[in-house]
Amino acid sequence: QVQLVESGGGLVQPGGSLRLSCATSGFIFSNYAMSWYRQAPGKERELVATILRATILRTGGNPYYADSVKGRFTISRDNAKNTVYLQMNSLKPEDTAVYYCFRGGVQDYWGQGTQVTVSS
Repeated sequence: QVQLVESGGGLVQPGGSLRLSCATSGFIFSNYAMSWYRQAPGKERELVATILRATILRTGGNPYYADSVKGRFTISRDNAKNTVYLQMNSLKPEDTAVYYCFRGGVQDYWGQGTQVTVSS
C-alpha cells in the first residue's frame, strides 16, 4: 500500500534551517508530482511547494512555491530513493506548523506530519 513517512522536523531558532524528508513506498514515485503542505494551529492546511514528476522536470517544468516561502524553501526529489525533500532556510516564527507530505492522483495520500517549531 501507499505510504508517506515524513521526518526532519524539530525546534529551530529564527533564521535557522531544517531539511524535511518524505520517504515513500507502494507506488511508482517518479510518475507523480509531490507536494508539501503545512497547517498551523487554528489555521487551514496550506500548500507550501510542489515538484512535478520526472518527465515534466526534464522538459523544463518548475516547482511551485507559496509566496510566503519563495526564496527561502527549496523542494527537491530523489527518484532513486523514492524521497522528496523540503529544505527550509531563514526560518521565521510564522513557519511554525505541522508539515505534511502529499501525493495526489486518483486517490490522495497524506503522511502523518512532522512538527516544525521556530522559536527563540
